[in-house]
Amino acid sequence: MKKITLATALLTATLAMPSLAADYVVDTKGAHASINFKVKHLGYSWLTGRFNKFSGNFSYDENNVAASKISINIDTASVDSNHSERDKHLRNDDFLDVNKFANAKFESTKVEDLGGNKLKISGTLTLQGINKNIVIDAVKIGEGKDPWGGYRAGFSGTTKISMKDFGYKMDFGDISFDLHIEGVRQ
Repeated sequence: MKKITLATALLTATLAMPSLAADYVVDTKGAHASINFKVKHLGYSWLTGRFNKFSGNFSYDENNVAASKISINIDTASVDSNHSERDKHLRNDDFLDVNKFANAKFESTKVEDLGGNKLKISGTLTLQGINKNIVIDAVKIGEGKDPWGGYRAGFSGTTKISMKDFGYKMDFGDISFDLHIEGVRQ
């Protein structure tokens, strides 16, 4: 009888323990993550592109979403609009000024669970040496074991920033971002 009582006590204690957030590294090597953008071109059409080099990590616990955190570093020189001459212009001091500001960074300050796998991620974006608070409207896509013996979690999100808020010499309005992040649990 004592063995059953001890086993029951251990099981109860294990179930009562708070789950801990898992730590993930963003999978950029497998091209399972992307940072895409679009901005109006002279007000006539859309210019679309992406950043090819970035890295980051996040922690996530579906039982305590508020404890989640995300940090992303972006190599601004990796901007790619599928047009090499335009990319040179985007890298100069009219826009990204990559010689002075080689990196941009997002650091979350708050993650809110809105239900139905929807999240509101608040944080600080550092771009052009300027820090601004932004909000990312995100959705958890899913999580689970992968075919290589690992465990992954994936999210998608959108946000907008105003070019004038980050001191761009040329201002075409808002830049919209589509973010796709898949992480491998460490």
